[in-house]
Amino acid sequence: MDRKSKSVWIQSVLEQYFPDPKIPLEHSDFYTLLIAVLLSAQCTDERVNKVTPKLFARGPTPELMIQLSVQEIEEIIRSCGLSQTKAKAIFSLSKILVEQYQGAVPRSFAALESLPGVGHKTASVVMSQAFHEAAFPVDTHIYRCAKRWGLSKGKNVKQTEEDLKKLFPQELWNRLHLQMIYFARRFCPARGHIVEQCPICQFLKEQKNGPKTVL
Repeated sequence: MDRKSKSVWIQSVLEQYFPDPKIPLEHSDFYTLLIAVLLSAQCTDERVNKVTPKLFARGPTPELMIQLSVQEIEEIIRSCGLSQTKAKAIFSLSKILVEQYQGAVPRSFAALESLPGVGHKTASVVMSQAFHEAAFPVDTHIYRCAKRWGLSKGKNVKQTEEDLKKLFPQELWNRLHLQMIYFARRFCPARGHIVEQCPICQFLKEQKNGPKTVL
């Protein structure tokens, strides 16, 4: 099975298991989505969802967020890890949104990536989920699966993103990145991965080894 045929088959499997994927980070608008995604760096979505209700109760908009001190933000988000760095970024980007964008989240990759604490992956998630622009955010789950499934030999997330974009139709990118994350968490984890319990890895293993000969 060549890489293109494999990608078509994998897409059909992902669609079968996760036909209606929703972003796992709880949010109410573009701003709270941006903050939640920023907080999710090196932190589980479950942990972020436990922290953001308190944070957004006090700072649901950039105007209200900058009424808090960096120290107050840091105290609220401490359990997310990297809290000092993230708190400074949240305060700084909120200030920029107020001063330069009338409190709105900008709708371009360049503008988003210029904000403190917002890298390409975070910008890609916001562009795809908030503004429905085609993007393929690659996190550790997608990077791992793309390599395991033989979809990419990329040595970093940037190369992997480029490979995946070439393989899959653009209209599927936003949906696929969520489907891959959900599939990875349930069937293809980094630790304790059991090939026989992963529908994709098991099938690819059988394809590689060929049919068994029964004597």
